[in-house]
Amino acid sequence: MVGRAAVSRRGRPFARGALVAGAMVTLVVIEGCVRAPEAAPASDAPELYGAGLFSTGEWDFFMAFSPDERDVLFCRADSTFSSYQIYGTHLTGDGTWSAPVVPRFAAGWSNADPHISPDGTTLFFISNRPADGAAAPQTTYDIWRARREPDGDWGVPERLNAPVSMAGVDEWSPSVAANGDLYFGSERPGGRGGMDLWVARRVEGRYGEVENLGDSVNTTGNEVEPWIAPDESYLVFSVSGVRESGDSAGHYDLYLSRRVGGAWQRAVPLGHGVNSRGSDFNQSVSPDGRWLYFSSTRPLTVPVGDRFDSPRDDRTVRGLGDGQGDIYRIALSLFGLGPDARSRSGGRRT
Repeated sequence: MVGRAAVSRRGRPFARGALVAGAMVTLVVIEGCVRAPEAAPASDAPELYGAGLFSTGEWDFFMAFSPDERDVLFCRADSTFSSYQIYGTHLTGDGTWSAPVVPRFAAGWSNADPHISPDGTTLFFISNRPADGAAAPQTTYDIWRARREPDGDWGVPERLNAPVSMAGVDEWSPSVAANGDLYFGSERPGGRGGMDLWVARRVEGRYGEVENLGDSVNTTGNEVEPWIAPDESYLVFSVSGVRESGDSAGHYDLYLSRRVGGAWQRAVPLGHGVNSRGSDFNQSVSPDGRWLYFSSTRPLTVPVGDRFDSPRDDRTVRGLGDGQGDIYRIALSLFGLGPDARSRSGGRRT
């Protein structure tokens, strides 16, 4: 989830094509759609995904799949992008997705940015729900964690206390590696300026002091939402505003950094039309490593593609491309990543 007026989680910059403060997000689990994710095709440009279900002309963003890709969480915000709610869906026996419902763990407050651990046992998300016995919601967002229970539902969430969540400071977009290391965005002391990306190492079942990801990733600008590969070999993240490198294209852009010899390499913007003049953000990768999903405020200039609304209702697609977030996807193989990798090109191609 993108945030802050000039980059505060409490006011992500958007408002139909322009960055504005505030919004409401909904995490959704869906049903009644058509088909599970399939093998990546040869297309070399982003395609609209899930018209009528995942992409509806509302503020749709974030796709979080379970390891078997039969459960999905995704987010939706109101037109001002200032309050968030989570929904969920699962793939049924006939190949359609179930009707979206608000999961038990998200029945209240403002919740967003879900991430399911690679082993499927733990869910991380952000919330402004009360902490430490308080009655009122917080004015900032912290990272919370819920465990998968025997019935398949998520259990009662627990706040990740310091050093991960800091009082009076926003944390957003938690993403966890297979070894438990937790990556997230935050504007806190010790950064490079603005918002930075951080990691909390999981050691003997506990999180140690958070580490800044350093100059190859962070700048004096605003690096926001990380998605970490399960083996920590690469990181895809969103950037708000203009970076020192001068290679940004719009309000929010997606960048890639590879980890070589234990060190993060200089981040480069993703090519193949991923970044537009609008906002491209809230990215995730399918568990099979084949697809990069992201939300974009770009005008609709590609085919709507397969309709996922069942029964079909044209009202669910009338607002596509109107400047609010729609879900797009692109094959990761185009960037030399995943099981179908075609090259080692990481960023823009000429």
